[in-house]
Amino acid sequence: MAKPSIDEVLTPKPEARPRIYAYTIADAAHHGQLKVGQTTRHVKRRVAEQLKTAAIQNFTIELDEAAERDDGSLFTDHEVRAALVKKGFENTTLEWVRCSVADVATVLAELRTGKPLGGTHHETFGLRDEQLDAVNKTRDYYRSIWFDDASAVPRFLWNAKMRFGKTFTTYQLAKTLQTKRVLVLTFKPAVEDAWASDLENHVDFDGWQYLSRTTGGDPLLIDRAKPVVYFGSFQDLLGRDAAGNIKPRNEWLHAVNWDLVVFDEYHFGAWRDTAKELFEGEDDSVAKKEAKLEYAGELDAINEDLTVLSNIEADFLPITTRAYLYLSGTPFKALATGEFIEEQIFNWTYTDEQRAKAAFAESAALAATHQPKRNPYAALPQMRLLTYQMPDELLAIASGGEFDEFDLNAFFEATGTGAAAEFKHKSDVQKWLDIIRGGNVAQSAELLKTGTRPPFPYSDVRLLPYLQHSFWYLPNVAACQAMANLLAERHNTFWLGYQVIMAAGSAAGIGLEALPPVRKAIGSGFDTQTITLSCGKLTTGVTVAQWSAILMLRNLKSPESYFQAAFRVQSPWSIKNPNGDNPNEEEILKPVCFVFDFAPTRALRQLSEYGIGLSPNETNPENAVRDLVAFLPVLAFDGAHMTQIDAGGILDIAMAGTSATLLARKWESALLVNVDNGTLRRILDSPEAMDAVGRIEGWRALGDNVIETIINKSEKVKDLKTKAKDGELTDKEKKELSAEEKEYKSKRRLVQEKLIKFATRIPAFMYLTDFRENTLQDVITKLEPELFLTVTGLTVQDFHLLVRLKVFNTEQMNAAVFAFRRYEDASLRYTGLLSHDGLTHYGLYDTVVARD
Repeated sequence: MAKPSIDEVLTPKPEARPRIYAYTIADAAHHGQLKVGQTTRHVKRRVAEQLKTAAIQNFTIELDEAAERDDGSLFTDHEVRAALVKKGFENTTLEWVRCSVADVATVLAELRTGKPLGGTHHETFGLRDEQLDAVNKTRDYYRSIWFDDASAVPRFLWNAKMRFGKTFTTYQLAKTLQTKRVLVLTFKPAVEDAWASDLENHVDFDGWQYLSRTTGGDPLLIDRAKPVVYFGSFQDLLGRDAAGNIKPRNEWLHAVNWDLVVFDEYHFGAWRDTAKELFEGEDDSVAKKEAKLEYAGELDAINEDLTVLSNIEADFLPITTRAYLYLSGTPFKALATGEFIEEQIFNWTYTDEQRAKAAFAESAALAATHQPKRNPYAALPQMRLLTYQMPDELLAIASGGEFDEFDLNAFFEATGTGAAAEFKHKSDVQKWLDIIRGGNVAQSAELLKTGTRPPFPYSDVRLLPYLQHSFWYLPNVAACQAMANLLAERHNTFWLGYQVIMAAGSAAGIGLEALPPVRKAIGSGFDTQTITLSCGKLTTGVTVAQWSAILMLRNLKSPESYFQAAFRVQSPWSIKNPNGDNPNEEEILKPVCFVFDFAPTRALRQLSEYGIGLSPNETNPENAVRDLVAFLPVLAFDGAHMTQIDAGGILDIAMAGTSATLLARKWESALLVNVDNGTLRRILDSPEAMDAVGRIEGWRALGDNVIETIINKSEKVKDLKTKAKDGELTDKEKKELSAEEKEYKSKRRLVQEKLIKFATRIPAFMYLTDFRENTLQDVITKLEPELFLTVTGLTVQDFHLLVRLKVFNTEQMNAAVFAFRRYEDASLRYTGLLSHDGLTHYGLYDTVVARD
């Protein structure tokens, strides 16, 4: 794919506005009838074009109104005519209806105010190719497992990005499998709306029954002959009452033999920390409620058990099922640790989506048919990331932290509440507001020399239309309130043209309660300008079509949380069949969308980690990043020039500030090793693995049978905790529980320390080897076994075995290996050393030998 120019990256935003019109023709054939249609063009011109071929001039346009509901969504002429027919008016032919202008106006009023028009199951769209692939691959895998063992319970993962259509596709899988009982379990209850609407609106599921705690109804009274879907959250279904018993309202659920159990938002292993990150800026009381609603906050008691997610269904769900389906847009942990083998995974990433979009457009152009099909991916905008290096005077007041880089949280630090909220560095934040409008920085000497003005968000005419409705992601409630106050000050005349929406704090409501005010303020999106301020709300599981840009104004540690928020602006905004005469035509109102970030190093680190996380099997992480940025162009402003950077440049910037000390910390992290019971059992079951760990320095000092002790005592503790929940624990057993738990956790920590100590030897080996390793697999396969044994104390075969048994966290180890390689390459480039033939650079050891 050819690299787009900067002008192509800054794609002009199309303008279109849907209208409903009605006209009469003054002749006997059309007496008492109205032609009801729609268009995104000038109505009079459109009608004249329709009637030109028939040479009809005696027409009168009786009605010309916006095709918009009060909540900003659009309706079509088909819906208008259907509503008229329901009222008893005759649809005489095609788009002609025997009614009055007042009748049409009444229907428009009903559509705008949201009055129900009656009837459900009206959607008729089918599966896209990739959705059909997901259904077929999953069905075939299930059947292959059942063929070998009818009692087996297969597991399958959909690594599918946001906007894939997971709910609709899941239901199609359930229908293909001829299931009667489907249980959907989520860690994020706020996504229920999609699960309900897809089932209740599509013709394929007419007769299916939907139940949840919020819908009410008695599950014991359902029609057992018809399929049923039950939607529930983990905190509800796994939660117990004060006495430790299953909640009475859920007892029926545990007696059902389910055909399919679906785990939605399966990346919860990563989200436990990310959830805190997303809501840490909210008031304490709000954050707790928010986390409970969004991320199953009542599960704290079983968090340790949930660490081994692959065993979740067997150990922690008192239900039976024929199969499990796991859904996630960012299942990096599951992919990297090999929890699912290749045959158990269906992948559909952002790159896949954008590649399919481009391929469909290319094939359609080659076909050049008279009746082209509508591109099903056309409305999914391509993302662009624009990063900006702040001027030195702003960097000076808010730099620091691990990488000594621009600290967004410090820069936007605020105190006070409500009208009294104010930024600590108010004058500097005001300068930032001027900068994003093209002020201050544009006068720098470098820019004056080049005679260019880089594209700043609220100044460049190509970007301004995409900022008509934007999302500003700030560190906390105080910062949101301070920003709202600053934007409203009288001297900020430019910003007074935007309606600022406060989607933060208790006043904004919990979870999705914050969404209706946003929709109301935006309306159709054509005549309004809005800025939504948030520090966590509305960053997951919501769709606001008109949002076209997000400003990242806070520190985010994980790529999961960064891109969950960023993808809020990738929602499609389009009008299908805009003129009412071509179902394959689609007016795209948002072909691209933008992420603006003012901490370049941190932003590009998130981007590189996201790209690498999507391709855990890629031997060279740079290739993974290159695939991503082919469809997610990156422009970076360095204080003088705005340039587009490639994958290598992204990785170089992402690694900027990395020091030997920081690299050492990566190799001392507890995240590098796995010491859960599942991993320890795999070691115990392998004599070769037991011999290998026995050769790790200091292992013998842990005593005999340390692994058996940890497993047995942890199992005993689990049994005692179960008895405790049932109120059956004696005082003696309570003391025993405390002692046993303390002992096995202590021994597990000692095992972890020994494995980490071994891991710290690996960079020493990498320093001495000739080769440039990109991944952990490279460390294993490079042919210097004697050197590896000398430095680490294990053979390459020993280490390879432990990696295969998941003793080492492949994802974290790969990141550490690649970070080391980039750091060493940068050091060698600085010295100006040449490389080996076929190799990237000399190793440090070779450098010393060569000089001697």
